[in-house]
Amino acid sequence: MDQSSGNALTDPPPELLIARIAKSQDKTAFAALFDAYAPRVKYFLIRNGANSESAEELAQEALLMVWRKAKYFSAERGTASAWIFTIARNLRIDEARRDKRARLYAMVSEFDEVDPADRPDDLVSAAEHAKRVRSAMKELPDDQLEVVKWSFVEGAAHGEIAERLGLPLGTVKSRLRLAMRRMRNSLEDLA
Repeated sequence: MDQSSGNALTDPPPELLIARIAKSQDKTAFAALFDAYAPRVKYFLIRNGANSESAEELAQEALLMVWRKAKYFSAERGTASAWIFTIARNLRIDEARRDKRARLYAMVSEFDEVDPADRPDDLVSAAEHAKRVRSAMKELPDDQLEVVKWSFVEGAAHGEIAERLGLPLGTVKSRLRLAMRRMRNSLEDLA
């Protein structure tokens, strides 16, 4: 059988392709890996909530990350497939977090933006909402306020916040969760 037909039995295993990429940045190995995994990763991402265009971009980004980080792959810790799909899943999670932060930031920002065409009642209501949000944020303990600002104002990912503040990732997530619960309780009548 012709090897160019893509028969899985004759293709080099993905672990070998990744090893070749890590050792010598073998473009042929990367092309073979990309051809084998890009469609599968895209389908996986679509099944996990990404739209087709986003899934395509994330699949390409995941495989480019495989290219850049091939030297970090260890067959002792898992299969190449698991490693590739984990990279894709993490990229999807990061994208979902960015989208969530953007929506929350837009919601908070709309309190601060005033359009001169707005009716006076709307302006008063928006000003009151903004005042309540700022007041709720002031009630947060300093450690929670710091991670909220990093996450929602700066748009930093949880891992990045942990690194910048020298904290364990779990601590960052706990502080954010506590802060959001506290703010939600303070602002539940605004929803």
